Amino acid sequence: MKQFAAIFFALTLIGQLSAAERPNILWITIEDWSPDLSCYGTKGIHTPHVDQLAAEGIRYERAFTTSPVCSTSRSAMMTGFHQNYIGAHQHRTSDKKPLPFGIRPIPHLFADAGYYTCLMSWKTDCNFLPDKRNQLFMGNDWKDRDPDQPFFARITFGGTHRAWNRDPKRPIDISDVELPPYYPDTPFIRRDWANGLEQMQLVDREVGELLKRLKDEGLADNTMVFFIGDHGRCHIRGKQFLYDEGTRIPMILRWPGKVKAGQVNDALVMSIDICATILEAAGITPPVPLHGKSLFSDEVKQRRYTFAARDKMDTTHDAMRSIRSKDHKLILNLMPERAYCQFSFYKESAYPPLAEMNVLNLQGKLTPEQAAFMATSKPEIELFDLRSDPHEIHNVANDPKYADVKKEMLAELNKWRTNVIHDQGVSDDFRGGSIYPKTNPSPTVGQWVQNNADKFDTQKYGNPGWYPTRTLEEWQRVRKMWEPWVFREPTSSLKRPVIPYTKKPKQAVK
Repeated sequence: MKQFAAIFFALTLIGQLSAAERPNILWITIEDWSPDLSCYGTKGIHTPHVDQLAAEGIRYERAFTTSPVCSTSRSAMMTGFHQNYIGAHQHRTSDKKPLPFGIRPIPHLFADAGYYTCLMSWKTDCNFLPDKRNQLFMGNDWKDRDPDQPFFARITFGGTHRAWNRDPKRPIDISDVELPPYYPDTPFIRRDWANGLEQMQLVDREVGELLKRLKDEGLADNTMVFFIGDHGRCHIRGKQFLYDEGTRIPMILRWPGKVKAGQVNDALVMSIDICATILEAAGITPPVPLHGKSLFSDEVKQRRYTFAARDKMDTTHDAMRSIRSKDHKLILNLMPERAYCQFSFYKESAYPPLAEMNVLNLQGKLTPEQAAFMATSKPEIELFDLRSDPHEIHNVANDPKYADVKKEMLAELNKWRTNVIHDQGVSDDFRGGSIYPKTNPSPTVGQWVQNNADKFDTQKYGNPGWYPTRTLEEWQRVRKMWEPWVFREPTSSLKRPVIPYTKKPKQAVK
């Protein structure tokens, strides 16, 4: 492929670099965001600074994370390994362990090689030890390095994590946005969607300020810059799920003088490939070969599949595995008895569209494609033909025409589960099926969990799987609470509402 030929020459320089010639590394991460940027063709939004970065380097069209939530995805990106392999796959892990197998955090490898390492934001969010900012990095700004010392800097811009701020400089009209077909096209959903795009415009300006600083300080020409999302967008079917909305991310690489500008790459790439790429660029050999591969390698060029996994989300227990090619996606639901939208303290407290969709679902007003995600259970296997169904709404797992594709992808997924991540699967305790009453005696699941926190260990067994999680009357009440917030003016100082029964109770460690 032409894009690989254009960057191959950079590899011949690696390993011939003196200490002064080694590139600086700046890794920019935004939270909870899919490729919803104007350079990716998203309607309504304007992101000129990220667009310019893409114009000066490579924009990756098929980039994916290994997990659809922050701590597990970040654990993978901090090491270069799939999160399940290193025991970092349970979101909000309370009993964190040191990394196994001689694996070391990427910042430590850079520090050992003479780099100054810094985290220029507060969030580490790793499910292993060490996990503190001052244990993983040397400082918090590249300005504190020694003269001529190369730096490895990471920074997260967290604005795209809900709650979102409106953009008074460039508000987005709801008629200018385009919704995917799995969400109902209502003014409420459109306004929420536009609010998220406005928040990304605010983050784009922050990215622009950082890149300007890099240029003003004369560092841009010798700095490899990566820009990515830590996982997909924070919408109902996105974050926490293995559809592309949950795992596909923006990925942009700029490396002046080494990488030709203006490229668009359609290879299957993963966030953990960044780890291998930056180590290679710095001439660093990791003590254990990474799961991620250099973006400049034949292994990435010839890659047939990407893989992802989702396990518990705090006290919301579920487990899914996925395999994706350029043409197809297969999702294996290890807990099909659970609803997609089973109770989550986080989502019910932070996602206004969840109330809108629940009301419409309980009223029977969703299309079949929209209602499928609100079902009381999941199919064990989901298979999608991405060529004709890019939104992944038509499950063809039982279509005889796709029998061979299904068989091959299941076999490859099982190989990955067995040989790569050493998958632990799902225990009876994790399912928690026999622990709770068969039906919910309260109007909301959250209310029951709060009232019974001293009787049941939700860290061990998860929340009850009762569904729906609220009555229609309760969901209508919640939607009414969200409405002023969703439709607030760009300059409004209105505070986000506190939704009843969404505060997770404290439990004694058992």
